[in-house]
Amino acid sequence: MTFDVAAFGAVGDGQALDTDAINAAIVAASAAGGGTVRLPAGRYLSFSIRLASGVTLQLDEGCTLVAADPAVHGGAYDPPEDNPHDLYQDFGHSHWRNSLIWGEDLEDVAIVGPGRIDGEGLTREGPGSRWRRQAGEFPLSMVGLSAEAMAELVPERAAMIGQGNKSIALKRCRGVRLSGFTIHRGGHFALLATGCEDLAIETLLIDTNRDGLDIDACRRVRIAHCRVNTPNDDAIVLKASMALGEALPTEDVEIVGCHVSGFDLGTVLDGTLGREQRIAPDQDRVTGRIKIGTESNGDFRRIRIKDCLLERSRGLALETVDGGTIEDVEIEDVRLVEMTSAPLFLRLGARLRGPEGTKAGALRRVRVRNLIGAEARADLPVILAGLPDAPIEDVRLEGLELSFLGGAKAAGVEPPDLADAYPEPRMFGDPPAWGLWARHVKGLSIDGLALNANLDARAPVRIDGKVVPLDAFSRTAAVG
Repeated sequence: MTFDVAAFGAVGDGQALDTDAINAAIVAASAAGGGTVRLPAGRYLSFSIRLASGVTLQLDEGCTLVAADPAVHGGAYDPPEDNPHDLYQDFGHSHWRNSLIWGEDLEDVAIVGPGRIDGEGLTREGPGSRWRRQAGEFPLSMVGLSAEAMAELVPERAAMIGQGNKSIALKRCRGVRLSGFTIHRGGHFALLATGCEDLAIETLLIDTNRDGLDIDACRRVRIAHCRVNTPNDDAIVLKASMALGEALPTEDVEIVGCHVSGFDLGTVLDGTLGREQRIAPDQDRVTGRIKIGTESNGDFRRIRIKDCLLERSRGLALETVDGGTIEDVEIEDVRLVEMTSAPLFLRLGARLRGPEGTKAGALRRVRVRNLIGAEARADLPVILAGLPDAPIEDVRLEGLELSFLGGAKAAGVEPPDLADAYPEPRMFGDPPAWGLWARHVKGLSIDGLALNANLDARAPVRIDGKVVPLDAFSRTAAVG
C-alpha cells in the first residue's frame, strides 16, 4: 500500500515545512501494517523524520528531501537522546535522534531512490568524547591548531541542541535496505548505523562534507556499488565503539564494487571532479578512504573488500587502538589512483580509549591480493606498524603493484612507536622506506611486490629495521 505525502498536506515547494506531513504518512503506513511512503517530485523541507517498522520511504525521481536550518526555518531537530554510554566516543556516534531521518529498534525498513537527500541545514561539527585522558583523541597533524580553530571544529554540547548532524541514523535495526538515492552535504555522517543487523546498502551516490557510511557494531552488512566522495573525512568506515554500552563486534561485512574519493565537495555530483581543496580539517591531505577503526573497542571479524576503486584518497586503513581485535580480513582486486597518504595502513596501537583495564587488542589474519596502483603516486609507503609487545600477526600480501612520489634526500631514521597516538599514517612522519615499511609484524609473507618511485635516498623496503631488496619478493617470501 502506498501513502503519498501530498495526501497528508506536504507541499514540496522548498519553502513550507513538510515535517509533520511526512511523519503523518509514516504513522499511517505503520498503522496499516506497513507500506510505502512516497515523496513525488518536489523539494520537501523538513526537520526530523521518524521511520517505522515495515515502512519504505520512497524518494521519486525529481524529489529532493532538504534538511531544514533551525536558524532560518523556525524549528528544530529532535533533541539528542540521553546516553549514559557516551564517554568513549564523540557526540556524533553517541546520539541518533538529532538527525534528518532516524529509526530505532525497527525491522524491515527501507529508504529507496532515485531521489536526493540534501543536508543543507545540517551541521558537520560536533563535540569530541568526554574521555578525560585525552591522549590520542586527535590526530598529531592537529597539534598546531589554535584554540579558536579547535572550538569551531569541536563545539560545546549545548550548541548542538536543536541541530541536526546526520542525514540518516539507525540504531538496533534489523532488515534494512538503503538503495538508489543520492546524499549531498550529509552532515557529520551521511549514514550512521549502530548495532544493526542484515543491512543492505546498494547503489548510493554520496557527495558529502564529512563521513559517508559509518557502520558501527553491526552484523551481516553488504555495501555494494556505492560512489562515495568525502574530501574531509572517511568515505566507508567500519567501527566498533562503546555507544551502546558494551564492546559489540562488527562482523560479516562485504564492501564490493565501490568507488571512493576526495574530490572537492559537490564536484562528483556535477561531474567536474574539482581539485582545489588540498587539506582536510585535520590538517592532513584530503581523505575519501575505506577504513576499519578508529573507534575499536569491539572486534572486527570476517571483513571482505573487493573490486573497489580508491581515487584521490588516503587509501585503505585497518586500525585497532582501543582493545578490539581485527581478524580475517580479505582485500582483493582494489585499484588505487592518486593516493593522498599511504596506500595501505595497518596499525595496532594502544590509545586504550575504553573502560579501566582495557589492553591492546590484536590485528591478525589479513590477506591483501591484487592491490594495483600504477597511478597511485602515494607520498607515504605501505605501513604495517604494531607494537613490541603486541605485534601484528599473519599478514599476506600478494600482487602489490604501486607507485610512489619518492624524492626524499635523506635515508631517514626509525620513528618512535607512539603507542597511544591517534592512528594516522602521517603520525610517523617520513618513514625510513619509500615503498613498504613494516615494524613489529609476526608472520608477514609477500608474494609479488612491484614498487617504483622517483629517486629517493631511503630504501624501497624496510622491515623491523632491516633493508630488504625488492628482488627478494619476486616469489613468496616469509619475512617476519
